[in-house]
Amino acid sequence: MPQIPTLTAVQLAEAIASGQTSALEATQAYLAAIEKLEPQIAAFNQVLADRAVQHAKNIDAKRQSHQHLPPLAGVPVAIKDNMCTSYGHTTCSSKMLANFRSPYTTTAVAKLEAAGAVVLGKTNLDEFAMGSSTENSAFAATHNPWDTDRVPGGSSGGSAAAVAARECAAALGSDTGGSIRQPAAMCGVVGLKPTYGRVSRYGLVAYGSSLDQIGPLARDVPDAALLTQVIAGHDARDSTSVPRPVPDYTAQLDEPIEGLRIGLPKEFYSEALDEQIDDAIHKAADAYKSAGAQIVEVTLPHSRIDTDEAGQLSSYAVACYYIVAMAEAASNLARYDGVHFGHRTDEPVGDIIELYSKTRSEGFGEEIKRRIMLGTFTLSSGYYDAYYNKALKVRRLIANDFTEAFKTCDVLLCPVAPTTAFKLGEKTDDPLTMYLADIYTISVNLAGVPSLSLPAALSKDNLPIGMQIVGPLFSESTLFRAGRMYEKVSNVARLTPALAAC
Repeated sequence: MPQIPTLTAVQLAEAIASGQTSALEATQAYLAAIEKLEPQIAAFNQVLADRAVQHAKNIDAKRQSHQHLPPLAGVPVAIKDNMCTSYGHTTCSSKMLANFRSPYTTTAVAKLEAAGAVVLGKTNLDEFAMGSSTENSAFAATHNPWDTDRVPGGSSGGSAAAVAARECAAALGSDTGGSIRQPAAMCGVVGLKPTYGRVSRYGLVAYGSSLDQIGPLARDVPDAALLTQVIAGHDARDSTSVPRPVPDYTAQLDEPIEGLRIGLPKEFYSEALDEQIDDAIHKAADAYKSAGAQIVEVTLPHSRIDTDEAGQLSSYAVACYYIVAMAEAASNLARYDGVHFGHRTDEPVGDIIELYSKTRSEGFGEEIKRRIMLGTFTLSSGYYDAYYNKALKVRRLIANDFTEAFKTCDVLLCPVAPTTAFKLGEKTDDPLTMYLADIYTISVNLAGVPSLSLPAALSKDNLPIGMQIVGPLFSESTLFRAGRMYEKVSNVARLTPALAAC
């Protein structure tokens, strides 16, 4: 039997169910990988080894007594540390929540465990999921397994790096403006941002409530489809959860889509995009065409990317997103005040206002403070209509563009990021440049539609290049089948960095 870390989640679940290996052996193999690689990667905020081992033993006992095993029985997974769990800490990689213990567990995590998955630990992220590089963490910067001098992307960089380095079989992340897809692309793994409302947000610490969505990061498309199958579905505890049946995402996964119409948004293929990425995605389009797909040009006018005389990029979508997201962030983060829960200053204070001020100054990092101030400004008297209301109107126009595009194609094929993984520290002093790392992903969140990120190629520097397949609302089945089509005709499925534990 191959080394356990070389197996996909689907393969590992089958091996455990058949008795070829055990859940305990799988868990111990991944815990050994974590111990070996964490000094170089820093993907985890907390490793829950004792709990994982006990859970694995329980799975093995069920198998030995011939009890029915659920679909992910014994598969070791990791959870982004902005999802509440009734065990361990939930920190959001922030000093504000460094010692917070949740009294309940996120619905998506509970569903994973009910399906038999073994939670190894909680992964690092940009503080409160606000960032594109996983450098904004209050605890450590996560490193990309393909080149440890580079970022893994963000904000789900810990989850993506852990999957890429084979420190877990799969992981959960969250995506507000690209935070699953961008790190998936930079780490050479598969990531899905589901339709807004497809997966419950109950237990996910809120950043932008109208944008946030939980999704999987995995080795390949079948793994991502299986995890989505498990975590999707209506949840009465989440008012934005959609009461719509969940299709069997794995049933027809390996069947090509006859006459698939793939749209290439002309606004996304410009001088703003790295030439190697442009070339890789057009080669992917050619591969689809050879497999029988039809390639058509479409337009997303309100997601247009412009370049000024100084070479600086700009986009309606970026401006719209950062007004909406920061306004919602300022509102959601108002609860961290030193009174209800979380960090409280030890400094002497004269009144409640001083308590709030010192607590929040100590507990929040610089990027969080920046976003709170910008969000509060856009919601303030005299500016609400000028900025926030106008942004909501632009958001509707962006969503309408996607609706129109899907009248002439089934899915869109787009870049995920304008460049491959950049160097650690390269953009930390220029917040605007960092924000533009999400220039190709944020319009998807504004429209609420699903998007699948998967590897397209390797760059000349041996760094992963990702592409995203975007579909209409609730078209995850189509995205998985389209992604699987490419995996079968390409030679980049299941990319493995040299550093990986296998």
